[in-house]
Amino acid sequence: MSKKSVVIWDGNVRDAALSILLAIDKNQAYSNLLLHETIKRHKIEAKDRALLTEITYGTLQYKMTLDYYLEPFVRGKIDHWVRWLLRLSLYQMHYLTRIPPHAAVNEAVEIAKRRGHQGIASTVNGILRSILRQCVPSLDDIKDPVERLSIESSHPHWLVERFVKNYGVDVATEMLHENNMPPVQTVRVNATKATVAEAIASLEAEGLTAKQSDMMPECLHVTNGQPARTQAFKDGLITIQDESSMIPANVLNPTPGMRVLDMCAAPGGKTTHLAEIMNNEGSILATDLHPHKLDLIDHNTERLGLEIVQTAPIDGRKAPEFLQVESFDAVLVDAPCSGLGVIRRKPDIKYTKREEDLENLQKIQLALLDAAVKVLKQDGKLVYSTCTVDQQENEGTVQAFLNEHPEMEAVQLESLPTKLAKKAVNGMLQVFPQDFGSDGFFVAAFRKKGESN
Repeated sequence: MSKKSVVIWDGNVRDAALSILLAIDKNQAYSNLLLHETIKRHKIEAKDRALLTEITYGTLQYKMTLDYYLEPFVRGKIDHWVRWLLRLSLYQMHYLTRIPPHAAVNEAVEIAKRRGHQGIASTVNGILRSILRQCVPSLDDIKDPVERLSIESSHPHWLVERFVKNYGVDVATEMLHENNMPPVQTVRVNATKATVAEAIASLEAEGLTAKQSDMMPECLHVTNGQPARTQAFKDGLITIQDESSMIPANVLNPTPGMRVLDMCAAPGGKTTHLAEIMNNEGSILATDLHPHKLDLIDHNTERLGLEIVQTAPIDGRKAPEFLQVESFDAVLVDAPCSGLGVIRRKPDIKYTKREEDLENLQKIQLALLDAAVKVLKQDGKLVYSTCTVDQQENEGTVQAFLNEHPEMEAVQLESLPTKLAKKAVNGMLQVFPQDFGSDGFFVAAFRKKGESN
């Protein structure tokens, strides 16, 4: 993201939210990163932080719905920033019951005056007060069911159509609405440093509320506060990680002493999880295409006290050129993907992704898996995972991979809680955001038989 001369934070939460939304739109910046950066840089207090997060994410999440509601009230052309201001204000009026609608209107008018002039302020005032008097149009007026679901959930038509085709109307509808819900805050306990009970006690001593998940035993749900600012985090007792992304390391299930390759490792959440499962015994090579991202892995392993991880700037697709063939006991390929499973954390994804992007991604995914096979020992285990819910990238990639590699076979997923094990089919598991309030995620496991053609 380019440096901006505009002041994002001057103590006004709504004005800051507008600046962030404009920066996301203009620079294709990730909402979660820009929001986190703003909060950290300006040391924004908890009360303002919560509102800033809610109205920024909420406006992004419901952008298409808000535009549908605004359409009958906007006459003629309006500046781009004014449209974002109207979306931001209407989100508060329509979705947030604790903010009086008139207060949201007055605040919008003041922002319009500061950023524009009296004429723009009058336009904003007129549009928002007309909505208060007349109410927004009904979504029932949209006759086409896919179009209605698209506007209602604020997801592009092509994406809704794709989800409905892949999973049916009921699953797609539930997932689309779940994408607009705030994510559960989760952390992973570092078993080499603390028990679950000790980690909970440490967090609670600092005023946080933490509870062990009934899904992944090493996962804690934290319902208040910022775990990353706690002593438990600094001391390496916990790692910030979504519950779904704890699945791949468990499925790979490496034993102490193994030699493991994590092929697309940054920022290191799964790498460190593997090291913890191995009780910090053996060796893990964590590679990534971007050398600067390896610093994140090194920082994490140092904080967590994990000594078996080495990092190297290697494009996973070229791994056989740099690494000895058939030299790893196990390989994890957490592949680059469309990220359609993490839309609730990065709502901007749904507006910036294009259908053709998914085709290109599958080529990269298959190239990574092809390279992984070459460096994997006979009888070695390979796990493929993505944070998407797209069938082409998931089941489609697995099928294409197995067709190209007769020496590989799908194997049953190990070390899964019963609830998840029941959902696994043919060595594959698709987790939806609505399943247990986590990110959408996919994982598949293979064994190298060594019977290549």
